[in-house]
Amino acid sequence: MTQETGGFAALDLNPNIVAAVLATGYEEPSAIQQQSIPIILAGHDMIGQAQTGTGKTAAFALPILNKIDVSKREPQALILAPTRELALQVATAFETYAKQMPGVNVVAVYGGAPMGPQLRAIRNGAQIVVATPGRLCDHLRRDEKVLSTVQYLVLDEADEMLKLGFMDDLEVIFDAIPASRQTVLFSATLPSSIRSIAERHLREPKHVKIQSKTQTVTAIEQAHLMVHADQKIPAVLRLLEVEEFDALIAFVRTKQATLDLAAALEAKGYKAAALNGDIAQNQRERVIDSLKDGRLDIVVATDVAARGLDVPRITHVFNVDMPYDPESYVHRIGRTGRAGRDGRALLLVTPRERRMLQVIERVTGQKVAEARLPNAQAVLDARIKKLTSSLAPLVAEAEATHGELFDRLTTDLGCSARALAAALLRKATNGQALDLAAVEREQPLVPSFTPRGERTERGERGERPERGDRERRAPMPLAEGRVRCRTALGARDGIAAKNLLGAILNEGGLARDAIGRIQVRDSFSLVELPEDGLEKLLSKLKDTRVAGKQLKLRRYRED
Repeated sequence: MTQETGGFAALDLNPNIVAAVLATGYEEPSAIQQQSIPIILAGHDMIGQAQTGTGKTAAFALPILNKIDVSKREPQALILAPTRELALQVATAFETYAKQMPGVNVVAVYGGAPMGPQLRAIRNGAQIVVATPGRLCDHLRRDEKVLSTVQYLVLDEADEMLKLGFMDDLEVIFDAIPASRQTVLFSATLPSSIRSIAERHLREPKHVKIQSKTQTVTAIEQAHLMVHADQKIPAVLRLLEVEEFDALIAFVRTKQATLDLAAALEAKGYKAAALNGDIAQNQRERVIDSLKDGRLDIVVATDVAARGLDVPRITHVFNVDMPYDPESYVHRIGRTGRAGRDGRALLLVTPRERRMLQVIERVTGQKVAEARLPNAQAVLDARIKKLTSSLAPLVAEAEATHGELFDRLTTDLGCSARALAAALLRKATNGQALDLAAVEREQPLVPSFTPRGERTERGERGERPERGDRERRAPMPLAEGRVRCRTALGARDGIAAKNLLGAILNEGGLARDAIGRIQVRDSFSLVELPEDGLEKLLSKLKDTRVAGKQLKLRRYRED
Protein backbone atom coordinates (compact mmCIF):
# COMPACT_ATOMS: atom_id res chain seq x y z
CA MET A 1 0.00 0.00 0.00
CA THR A 2 1.59 3.29 -1.05
CA GLN A 3 1.21 6.60 0.69
CA GLU A 4 -0.60 7.99 -2.37
CA THR A 5 -3.25 5.28 -2.69
CA GLY A 6 -3.65 4.02 0.87
CA GLY A 7 -2.65 4.64 4.46
CA PHE A 8 -3.75 7.98 5.92
CA ALA A 9 -4.38 9.44 2.46
CA ALA A 10 -7.17 6.87 1.93
CA LEU A 11 -9.08 8.28 4.93
CA ASP A 12 -10.12 11.46 3.05
CA LEU A 13 -8.04 13.72 5.29
CA ASN A 14 -6.65 17.10 4.25
CA PRO A 15 -3.35 16.46 2.38
CA ASN A 16 -1.57 18.92 4.70
CA ILE A 17 -2.66 16.86 7.70
CA VAL A 18 -1.53 13.64 6.01
CA ALA A 19 1.86 15.20 5.23
CA ALA A 20 2.31 16.26 8.88
CA VAL A 21 1.39 12.76 10.10
CA LEU A 22 3.83 11.08 7.71
CA ALA A 23 6.55 13.48 8.88
CA THR A 24 6.17 12.13 12.43
CA GLY A 25 7.07 8.62 11.25
CA TYR A 26 3.64 7.05 10.87
CA GLU A 27 2.88 5.41 7.53
CA GLU A 28 -0.21 3.31 8.23
CA PRO A 29 -3.12 4.17 10.55
CA SER A 30 -3.61 1.98 13.60
CA ALA A 31 -6.77 -0.05 14.10
CA ILE A 32 -8.44 2.61 16.26
CA GLN A 33 -7.59 5.27 13.67
CA GLN A 34 -8.86 3.24 10.73
CA GLN A 35 -12.23 2.71 12.40
CA SER A 36 -12.70 6.04 14.22
CA ILE A 37 -11.59 8.62 11.66
CA PRO A 38 -14.35 7.86 9.07
CA ILE A 39 -17.01 7.89 11.80
CA ILE A 40 -15.89 11.26 13.20
CA LEU A 41 -15.48 12.77 9.73
CA ALA A 42 -19.05 11.70 8.95
CA GLY A 43 -20.29 13.71 11.94
CA HIS A 44 -21.45 10.84 14.16
CA ASP A 45 -21.13 10.78 17.94
CA MET A 46 -18.86 7.93 18.96
CA ILE A 47 -17.77 5.81 21.92
CA GLY A 48 -14.27 4.42 21.54
CA GLN A 49 -13.09 1.73 23.91
CA ALA A 50 -9.30 1.61 23.64
CA GLN A 51 -6.28 1.50 25.90
CA THR A 52 -3.81 4.37 26.01
CA GLY A 53 -1.09 3.65 23.49
CA THR A 54 -3.32 2.36 20.68
CA GLY A 55 -3.05 5.64 18.77
CA LYS A 56 -6.35 7.11 19.95
CA THR A 57 -5.07 10.71 20.18
CA ALA A 58 -4.56 10.80 16.41
CA ALA A 59 -7.87 8.96 16.02
CA PHE A 60 -9.75 12.07 17.17
CA ALA A 61 -7.16 14.81 16.50
CA LEU A 62 -6.86 14.18 12.75
CA PRO A 63 -10.59 14.28 11.85
CA ILE A 64 -11.18 17.26 14.15
CA LEU A 65 -8.36 19.21 12.48
CA ASN A 66 -9.96 18.26 9.17
CA LYS A 67 -13.21 19.88 10.31
CA ILE A 68 -11.75 23.08 11.80
CA ASP A 69 -12.57 26.33 9.97
CA VAL A 70 -9.26 28.19 10.11
CA SER A 71 -10.92 31.45 9.05
CA LYS A 72 -12.94 31.53 12.27
CA ARG A 73 -11.00 32.82 15.25
CA GLU A 74 -13.09 31.18 17.96
CA PRO A 75 -13.08 27.95 20.00
CA GLN A 76 -14.42 25.15 17.81
CA ALA A 77 -13.11 21.96 19.44
CA LEU A 78 -12.85 21.13 23.13
CA ILE A 79 -10.84 18.15 24.31
CA LEU A 80 -11.15 17.22 27.98
CA ALA A 81 -8.35 15.25 29.66
CA PRO A 82 -8.10 14.04 33.27
CA THR A 83 -4.60 15.36 34.07
CA ARG A 84 -2.31 18.24 33.23
CA GLU A 85 0.24 15.83 31.74
CA LEU A 86 -2.27 14.29 29.34
CA ALA A 87 -3.64 17.72 28.40
CA LEU A 88 -0.15 18.90 27.47
CA GLN A 89 0.51 15.69 25.56
CA VAL A 90 -2.71 16.01 23.56
CA ALA A 91 -2.12 19.72 22.87
CA THR A 92 1.37 18.91 21.58
CA ALA A 93 -0.07 16.22 19.31
CA PHE A 94 -2.57 18.71 17.83
CA GLU A 95 0.22 21.22 17.22
CA THR A 96 2.32 18.53 15.54
CA TYR A 97 -0.46 17.39 13.22
CA ALA A 98 -1.38 21.02 12.40
CA LYS A 99 2.15 22.09 11.45
CA GLN A 100 1.17 22.52 7.81
CA MET A 101 -2.13 24.28 8.58
CA PRO A 102 -1.33 27.99 9.09
CA GLY A 103 -3.82 29.75 11.33
CA VAL A 104 -4.65 26.83 13.61
CA ASN A 105 -4.09 27.75 17.25
CA VAL A 106 -4.12 25.35 20.20
CA VAL A 107 -4.25 26.25 23.89
CA ALA A 108 -3.72 23.92 26.86
CA VAL A 109 -5.79 24.85 29.91
CA TYR A 110 -4.82 23.27 33.23
CA GLY A 111 -4.34 24.07 36.89
CA GLY A 112 -1.04 25.26 38.34
CA ALA A 113 -0.53 27.90 35.63
CA PRO A 114 -1.80 31.53 35.55
CA MET A 115 -5.43 31.79 34.44
CA GLY A 116 -5.10 35.12 32.64
CA PRO A 117 -2.97 33.98 29.68
CA GLN A 118 -5.15 30.88 29.24
CA LEU A 119 -8.39 32.86 29.08
CA ARG A 120 -6.84 35.45 26.74
CA ALA A 121 -5.68 32.67 24.40
CA ILE A 122 -9.23 31.32 24.24
CA ARG A 123 -10.75 34.77 23.66
CA ASN A 124 -8.10 35.63 21.07
CA GLY A 125 -9.19 32.83 18.79
CA ALA A 126 -7.66 29.47 19.71
CA GLN A 127 -9.79 27.06 17.70
CA ILE A 128 -8.73 24.02 19.76
CA VAL A 129 -8.92 24.02 23.55
CA VAL A 130 -7.39 21.09 25.46
CA ALA A 131 -8.35 21.30 29.10
CA THR A 132 -8.67 19.59 32.45
CA PRO A 133 -12.26 19.80 33.74
CA GLY A 134 -11.47 21.56 37.02
CA ARG A 135 -9.53 24.45 35.53
CA LEU A 136 -12.01 24.82 32.66
CA CYS A 137 -14.81 25.25 35.18
CA ASP A 138 -12.75 28.00 36.83
CA HIS A 139 -12.75 29.82 33.48
CA LEU A 140 -16.48 29.27 33.00
CA ARG A 141 -17.12 30.96 36.33
CA ARG A 142 -15.30 34.01 34.93
CA ASP A 143 -16.94 33.87 31.50
CA GLU A 144 -19.85 31.47 31.05
CA LYS A 145 -20.02 32.17 27.28
CA VAL A 146 -16.38 31.34 26.55
CA LEU A 147 -17.31 27.93 25.06
CA SER A 148 -20.47 28.99 23.24
CA THR A 149 -18.94 28.36 19.79
CA VAL A 150 -17.68 24.80 20.44
CA GLN A 151 -18.86 22.34 17.77
CA TYR A 152 -16.78 19.27 18.69
CA LEU A 153 -16.27 17.74 22.13
CA VAL A 154 -13.88 14.91 22.99
CA LEU A 155 -13.70 13.22 26.39
CA ASP A 156 -10.31 11.50 26.53
CA GLU A 157 -9.85 8.79 29.16
CA ALA A 158 -13.35 9.40 30.49
CA ASP A 159 -13.07 6.63 33.09
CA GLU A 160 -10.01 8.31 34.59
CA MET A 161 -11.89 11.63 34.79
CA LEU A 162 -14.64 10.01 36.80
CA LYS A 163 -12.14 8.27 39.08
CA LEU A 164 -10.65 11.69 39.83
CA GLY A 165 -14.07 13.06 40.82
CA PHE A 166 -14.84 15.27 37.81
CA MET A 167 -18.47 14.16 37.31
CA ASP A 168 -19.97 17.45 38.55
CA ASP A 169 -17.47 19.49 36.54
CA LEU A 170 -18.36 17.54 33.40
CA GLU A 171 -22.04 18.35 33.85
CA VAL A 172 -21.20 22.06 34.14
CA ILE A 173 -19.17 21.86 30.92
CA PHE A 174 -21.91 19.94 29.05
CA ASP A 175 -24.36 22.72 29.93
CA ALA A 176 -21.93 25.44 28.78
CA ILE A 177 -21.46 24.20 25.19
CA PRO A 178 -24.06 23.96 22.41
CA ALA A 179 -26.31 20.91 22.49
CA SER A 180 -25.84 20.57 18.73
CA ARG A 181 -22.19 19.65 19.13
CA GLN A 182 -20.62 16.37 17.95
CA THR A 183 -19.38 14.35 20.96
CA VAL A 184 -16.70 11.66 21.01
CA LEU A 185 -15.90 9.68 24.15
CA PHE A 186 -12.82 7.52 24.65
CA SER A 187 -12.44 5.22 27.63
CA ALA A 188 -10.38 2.12 28.42
CA THR A 189 -13.37 0.67 30.31
CA LEU A 190 -17.12 1.29 30.12
CA PRO A 191 -18.51 1.15 33.67
CA SER A 192 -22.12 2.10 34.34
CA SER A 193 -21.14 5.71 35.10
CA ILE A 194 -19.65 6.11 31.62
CA ARG A 195 -22.67 4.47 30.01
CA SER A 196 -24.90 6.88 31.92
CA ILE A 197 -22.99 9.87 30.54
CA ALA A 198 -23.25 8.46 27.02
CA GLU A 199 -26.99 7.94 27.31
CA ARG A 200 -27.57 11.52 28.48
CA HIS A 201 -25.13 13.44 26.31
CA LEU A 202 -24.40 11.45 23.12
CA ARG A 203 -26.80 11.04 20.21
CA GLU A 204 -27.02 7.54 18.71
CA PRO A 205 -23.28 6.98 19.14
CA LYS A 206 -21.31 4.54 17.00
CA HIS A 207 -19.18 2.06 18.95
CA VAL A 208 -15.51 1.17 18.30
CA LYS A 209 -13.60 -1.30 20.46
CA ILE A 210 -9.90 -2.04 20.07
CA GLN A 211 -7.65 -4.44 21.99
CA SER A 212 -3.98 -3.54 22.37
CA LYS A 213 -1.60 -6.32 21.34
CA THR A 214 1.70 -4.58 21.86
CA GLN A 215 4.52 -6.80 23.10
CA THR A 216 8.25 -6.24 23.29
CA VAL A 217 11.24 -8.48 22.73
CA THR A 218 12.35 -9.93 26.05
CA ALA A 219 15.97 -10.28 24.85
CA ILE A 220 16.33 -6.49 24.92
CA GLU A 221 17.58 -4.99 28.18
CA GLN A 222 15.58 -1.81 28.81
CA ALA A 223 16.35 1.11 31.12
CA HIS A 224 15.35 4.74 31.51
CA LEU A 225 17.17 7.80 32.84
CA MET A 226 15.56 10.99 34.13
CA VAL A 227 17.11 14.18 32.68
CA HIS A 228 16.12 17.75 31.94
CA ALA A 229 15.15 18.46 28.33
CA ASP A 230 18.03 20.89 27.77
CA GLN A 231 20.60 18.37 29.03
CA LYS A 232 19.92 15.52 26.62
CA ILE A 233 23.02 15.94 24.43
CA PRO A 234 25.41 16.07 27.42
CA ALA A 235 23.63 13.01 28.83
CA VAL A 236 24.08 11.09 25.57
CA LEU A 237 27.77 12.01 25.39
CA ARG A 238 28.32 10.80 28.94
CA LEU A 239 26.46 7.54 28.36
CA LEU A 240 28.51 6.79 25.26
CA GLU A 241 31.67 7.04 27.36
CA VAL A 242 30.71 3.95 29.36
CA GLU A 243 28.37 1.93 27.12
CA GLU A 244 30.18 -0.83 25.22
CA PHE A 245 28.42 -0.83 21.87
CA ASP A 246 29.16 -2.11 18.40
CA ALA A 247 26.67 0.05 16.51
CA LEU A 248 23.96 2.33 17.87
CA ILE A 249 20.87 4.11 16.63
CA ALA A 250 19.62 7.20 18.47
CA PHE A 251 16.00 8.25 17.92
CA VAL A 252 14.86 11.88 18.06
CA ARG A 253 11.59 13.51 17.04
CA THR A 254 12.66 16.22 14.59
CA LYS A 255 14.87 16.56 11.54
CA GLN A 256 16.80 19.40 13.15
CA ALA A 257 17.47 17.27 16.22
CA THR A 258 19.10 14.60 14.03
CA LEU A 259 21.51 17.21 12.66
CA ASP A 260 22.26 18.76 16.07
CA LEU A 261 23.01 15.48 17.82
CA ALA A 262 24.98 14.04 14.91
CA ALA A 263 27.13 17.19 14.82
CA ALA A 264 27.78 16.97 18.58
CA LEU A 265 28.80 13.31 18.23
CA GLU A 266 31.13 14.01 15.30
CA ALA A 267 32.76 16.83 17.27
CA LYS A 268 33.60 14.26 19.96
CA GLY A 269 35.20 11.92 17.43
CA TYR A 270 32.37 9.43 16.93
CA LYS A 271 31.61 8.10 13.45
CA ALA A 272 28.03 9.38 13.28
CA ALA A 273 25.50 10.54 10.68
CA ALA A 274 21.96 11.91 10.60
CA LEU A 275 19.06 10.11 8.95
CA ASN A 276 15.83 12.04 8.34
CA GLY A 277 13.09 12.55 5.79
CA ASP A 278 14.93 15.36 4.00
CA ILE A 279 17.81 13.06 3.06
CA ALA A 280 17.55 11.64 -0.46
CA GLN A 281 16.87 7.92 -0.73
CA ASN A 282 20.25 7.11 -2.30
CA GLN A 283 22.06 8.98 0.47
CA ARG A 284 19.91 7.23 3.06
CA GLU A 285 20.95 3.88 1.62
CA ARG A 286 24.62 4.89 1.79
CA VAL A 287 24.26 5.79 5.47
CA ILE A 288 22.69 2.40 6.24
CA ASP A 289 25.36 0.57 4.23
CA SER A 290 28.05 2.48 6.15
CA LEU A 291 26.45 1.43 9.43
CA LYS A 292 26.40 -2.18 8.27
CA ASP A 293 30.07 -2.33 7.22
CA GLY A 294 31.49 -0.34 10.12
CA ARG A 295 32.30 2.96 8.42
CA LEU A 296 29.67 4.45 10.73
CA ASP A 297 28.96 3.44 14.33
CA ILE A 298 26.08 5.75 15.23
CA VAL A 299 23.04 6.90 13.27
CA VAL A 300 20.74 9.61 14.64
CA ALA A 301 17.31 9.14 13.09
CA THR A 302 13.68 10.15 13.12
CA ASP A 303 11.07 7.40 13.20
CA VAL A 304 10.14 7.83 9.54
CA ALA A 305 13.77 7.48 8.41
CA ALA A 306 14.32 4.30 10.40
CA ARG A 307 11.33 2.34 9.09
CA GLY A 308 12.51 -1.12 8.05
CA LEU A 309 16.08 -0.48 9.17
CA ASP A 310 17.65 -3.91 9.78
CA VAL A 311 21.34 -3.87 10.77
CA PRO A 312 22.37 -6.91 12.85
CA ARG A 313 25.38 -5.15 14.40
CA ILE A 314 23.17 -2.59 16.22
CA THR A 315 23.66 -3.44 19.89
CA HIS A 316 22.12 -0.29 21.40
CA VAL A 317 19.10 1.94 20.86
CA PHE A 318 19.00 5.36 22.53
CA ASN A 319 15.52 6.91 22.72
CA VAL A 320 16.82 10.46 23.11
CA ASP A 321 13.31 11.87 22.61
CA MET A 322 10.27 10.12 24.01
CA PRO A 323 8.25 8.32 21.29
CA TYR A 324 4.69 9.45 20.68
CA ASP A 325 3.16 6.12 21.73
CA PRO A 326 4.11 2.61 22.93
CA GLU A 327 3.90 1.17 19.41
CA SER A 328 6.65 3.54 18.27
CA TYR A 329 8.71 2.58 21.31
CA VAL A 330 8.41 -1.11 20.47
CA HIS A 331 9.34 -0.45 16.85
CA ARG A 332 12.38 1.59 17.89
CA ILE A 333 13.88 -0.85 20.35
CA GLY A 334 13.23 -3.67 17.89
CA ARG A 335 16.14 -2.27 15.84
CA THR A 336 18.45 -4.06 18.30
CA GLY A 337 18.45 -7.61 19.65
CA ARG A 338 18.21 -8.97 16.11
CA ALA A 339 19.50 -12.24 14.68
CA GLY A 340 19.42 -13.85 18.10
CA ARG A 341 21.73 -11.26 19.68
CA ASP A 342 21.13 -9.42 22.94
CA GLY A 343 20.35 -5.71 22.78
CA ARG A 344 20.18 -2.73 25.11
CA ALA A 345 17.65 0.13 24.89
CA LEU A 346 17.95 3.35 26.90
CA LEU A 347 15.17 5.93 27.19
CA LEU A 348 15.75 9.54 28.29
CA VAL A 349 12.73 10.81 30.23
CA THR A 350 12.06 14.43 31.19
CA PRO A 351 9.99 15.23 34.30
CA ARG A 352 6.89 15.93 32.20
CA GLU A 353 7.20 12.59 30.41
CA ARG A 354 6.90 10.36 33.46
CA ARG A 355 3.31 9.56 32.58
CA MET A 356 4.20 8.32 29.10
CA LEU A 357 6.84 6.06 30.65
CA GLN A 358 4.11 4.54 32.83
CA VAL A 359 1.91 4.09 29.75
CA ILE A 360 4.73 2.29 27.91
CA GLU A 361 5.23 -0.04 30.88
CA ARG A 362 1.52 -0.74 31.21
CA VAL A 363 0.86 -1.36 27.52
CA THR A 364 3.98 -3.47 26.93
CA GLY A 365 3.62 -5.34 30.20
CA GLN A 366 7.31 -4.85 30.96
CA LYS A 367 9.09 -2.75 33.54
CA VAL A 368 11.63 -0.28 32.17
CA ALA A 369 14.22 -0.20 34.95
CA GLU A 370 15.66 3.08 36.19
CA ALA A 371 19.36 3.71 35.59
CA ARG A 372 21.74 6.48 36.67
CA LEU A 373 24.02 8.61 34.57
CA PRO A 374 27.65 7.54 35.04
CA ASN A 375 29.70 9.71 37.38
CA ALA A 376 33.22 11.01 36.68
CA GLN A 377 34.89 7.92 38.16
CA ALA A 378 32.91 5.63 35.85
CA VAL A 379 33.84 7.78 32.85
CA LEU A 380 37.53 7.71 33.84
CA ASP A 381 37.49 3.93 34.31
CA ALA A 382 35.87 3.48 30.89
CA ARG A 383 38.45 5.68 29.19
CA ILE A 384 41.36 3.83 30.75
CA LYS A 385 39.78 0.49 29.83
CA LYS A 386 39.43 1.58 26.19
CA LEU A 387 43.03 2.84 26.15
CA THR A 388 44.26 -0.43 27.65
CA SER A 389 42.33 -2.44 25.05
CA SER A 390 43.77 -0.40 22.19
CA LEU A 391 47.35 -0.75 23.47
CA ALA A 392 47.23 -4.45 24.44
CA PRO A 393 47.73 -5.85 20.88
CA LEU A 394 50.70 -3.51 20.34
CA VAL A 395 52.70 -4.24 23.46
CA ALA A 396 54.05 -7.68 22.41
CA GLU A 397 55.99 -6.42 19.39
CA ALA A 398 56.43 -2.74 20.23
CA GLU A 399 59.87 -3.06 21.83
CA ALA A 400 61.21 -5.06 18.91
CA THR A 401 59.87 -2.66 16.26
CA HIS A 402 60.20 0.69 18.04
CA GLY A 403 62.65 0.06 20.92
CA GLU A 404 65.66 1.69 19.21
CA LEU A 405 63.56 4.72 18.20
CA PHE A 406 62.37 5.07 21.79
CA ASP A 407 65.98 5.06 23.07
CA ARG A 408 66.99 7.67 20.49
CA LEU A 409 64.07 9.94 21.38
CA THR A 410 64.87 9.85 25.10
CA THR A 411 68.48 10.78 24.25
CA ASP A 412 67.57 13.54 21.78
CA LEU A 413 64.95 15.01 24.13
CA GLY A 414 67.05 14.52 27.26
CA CYS A 415 64.09 13.08 29.15
CA SER A 416 63.33 9.96 31.12
CA ALA A 417 61.57 6.96 29.60
CA ARG A 418 58.56 7.69 31.82
CA ALA A 419 58.33 11.28 30.59
CA LEU A 420 58.53 10.21 26.94
CA ALA A 421 55.91 7.50 27.43
CA ALA A 422 53.60 10.04 29.11
CA ALA A 423 54.10 12.50 26.23
CA LEU A 424 53.32 9.83 23.66
CA LEU A 425 50.20 8.82 25.60
CA ARG A 426 49.05 12.42 25.68
CA LYS A 427 49.52 12.70 21.94
CA ALA A 428 47.76 9.37 21.30
CA THR A 429 44.77 10.36 23.43
CA ASN A 430 44.45 13.83 21.85
CA GLY A 431 44.67 15.51 25.24
CA GLN A 432 41.68 13.59 26.61
CA ALA A 433 41.33 13.96 30.38
CA LEU A 434 42.59 10.81 32.10
CA ASP A 435 42.68 11.80 35.74
CA LEU A 436 39.67 12.13 38.03
CA ALA A 437 39.92 15.85 38.76
CA ALA A 438 40.16 16.72 35.05
CA VAL A 439 37.24 14.44 34.14
CA GLU A 440 35.12 16.04 36.86
CA ARG A 441 35.91 19.50 35.50
CA GLU A 442 34.99 18.64 31.91
CA GLN A 443 31.81 16.70 32.65
CA PRO A 444 28.78 19.01 32.40
CA LEU A 445 26.32 18.70 35.26
CA VAL A 446 23.42 16.59 34.03
CA PRO A 447 20.78 16.52 36.77
CA SER A 448 19.14 13.18 37.33
CA PHE A 449 15.93 12.63 39.27
CA THR A 450 15.92 10.04 42.02
CA PRO A 451 13.12 8.59 44.12
CA ARG A 452 13.05 9.70 47.72
CA GLY A 453 15.73 8.08 49.85
CA GLU A 454 18.04 6.87 47.06
CA ARG A 455 21.45 8.31 46.29
CA THR A 456 22.12 10.82 43.53
CA GLU A 457 25.28 10.90 41.44
CA ARG A 458 26.78 13.37 43.92
CA GLY A 459 26.39 10.83 46.69
CA GLU A 460 23.76 12.81 48.59
CA ARG A 461 20.51 11.41 49.87
CA GLY A 462 17.76 11.47 47.30
CA GLU A 463 15.45 13.67 49.37
CA ARG A 464 13.33 16.13 47.43
CA PRO A 465 15.71 19.02 46.75
CA GLU A 466 15.00 22.52 47.93
CA ARG A 467 14.02 24.90 45.17
CA GLY A 468 17.36 26.67 45.40
CA ASP A 469 19.19 23.40 44.73
CA ARG A 470 17.08 22.72 41.68
CA GLU A 471 17.56 26.23 40.41
CA ARG A 472 21.35 26.26 40.82
CA ARG A 473 22.18 23.53 38.37
CA ALA A 474 25.02 24.65 36.08
CA PRO A 475 24.10 26.59 32.91
CA MET A 476 25.40 25.33 29.58
CA PRO A 477 28.69 26.78 28.26
CA LEU A 478 28.30 30.06 26.35
CA ALA A 479 29.08 30.49 22.67
CA GLU A 480 31.64 33.14 21.78
CA GLY A 481 30.16 36.64 21.50
CA ARG A 482 27.12 35.87 23.64
CA VAL A 483 26.22 36.69 27.22
CA ARG A 484 23.61 35.16 29.47
CA CYS A 485 20.70 37.26 30.70
CA ARG A 486 18.19 36.45 33.43
CA THR A 487 14.49 37.11 33.93
CA ALA A 488 12.48 36.32 37.04
CA LEU A 489 9.80 34.69 34.88
CA GLY A 490 9.87 30.89 34.86
CA ALA A 491 7.82 27.74 34.42
CA ARG A 492 5.64 28.51 37.43
CA ASP A 493 4.51 31.67 35.59
CA GLY A 494 3.34 29.58 32.65
CA ILE A 495 6.36 30.60 30.58
CA ALA A 496 7.79 28.41 27.80
CA ALA A 497 10.93 29.05 25.76
CA LYS A 498 8.86 29.95 22.69
CA ASN A 499 7.14 32.76 24.65
CA LEU A 500 10.47 34.36 25.54
CA LEU A 501 11.81 33.87 22.02
CA GLY A 502 8.77 35.50 20.44
CA ALA A 503 8.84 38.47 22.78
CA ILE A 504 12.54 39.15 22.23
CA LEU A 505 12.27 38.76 18.44
CA ASN A 506 9.24 41.06 18.22
CA GLU A 507 10.36 43.77 20.61
CA GLY A 508 14.13 43.58 20.22
CA GLY A 509 14.29 43.51 16.44
CA LEU A 510 16.83 40.68 16.40
CA ALA A 511 17.33 37.95 13.81
CA ARG A 512 16.45 34.45 15.03
CA ASP A 513 20.05 33.22 14.88
CA ALA A 514 21.19 36.06 17.15
CA ILE A 515 19.45 34.45 20.10
CA GLY A 516 21.14 31.43 21.67
CA ARG A 517 19.91 28.85 24.15
CA ILE A 518 16.86 29.64 26.29
CA GLN A 519 16.66 27.73 29.57
CA VAL A 520 13.36 27.91 31.47
CA ARG A 521 13.64 26.98 35.15
CA ASP A 522 10.96 26.91 37.83
CA SER A 523 11.29 30.49 39.11
CA PHE A 524 13.48 32.17 36.49
CA SER A 525 14.80 31.78 32.94
CA LEU A 526 18.16 32.30 31.21
CA VAL A 527 18.52 33.66 27.68
CA GLU A 528 21.72 33.91 25.61
CA LEU A 529 21.96 37.24 23.75
CA PRO A 530 24.66 38.94 21.65
CA GLU A 531 27.16 40.88 23.78
CA ASP A 532 27.54 43.54 21.11
CA GLY A 533 24.82 46.14 21.67
CA LEU A 534 23.45 44.37 24.75
CA GLU A 535 22.65 47.49 26.78
CA LYS A 536 20.72 49.03 23.88
CA LEU A 537 18.80 45.77 23.43
CA LEU A 538 17.92 45.53 27.13
CA SER A 539 16.71 49.13 27.01
CA LYS A 540 14.40 48.22 24.11
CA LEU A 541 13.03 45.30 26.09
CA LYS A 542 12.55 47.11 29.40
CA ASP A 543 8.75 47.47 29.00
CA THR A 544 8.19 44.12 27.30
CA ARG A 545 5.59 41.87 28.92
CA VAL A 546 5.29 38.08 28.63
CA ALA A 547 2.24 36.22 29.92
CA GLY A 548 1.05 39.52 31.37
CA LYS A 549 4.20 40.10 33.40
CA GLN A 550 7.21 42.34 32.84
CA LEU A 551 10.18 40.56 31.28
CA LYS A 552 12.84 42.62 33.14
CA LEU A 553 15.87 41.01 31.50
CA ARG A 554 19.17 41.66 33.24
CA ARG A 555 22.72 40.55 32.50
CA TYR A 556 23.38 37.40 34.52
CA ARG A 557 26.54 37.46 36.59
CA GLU A 558 27.69 33.90 37.25
CA ASP A 559 29.57 33.13 40.44
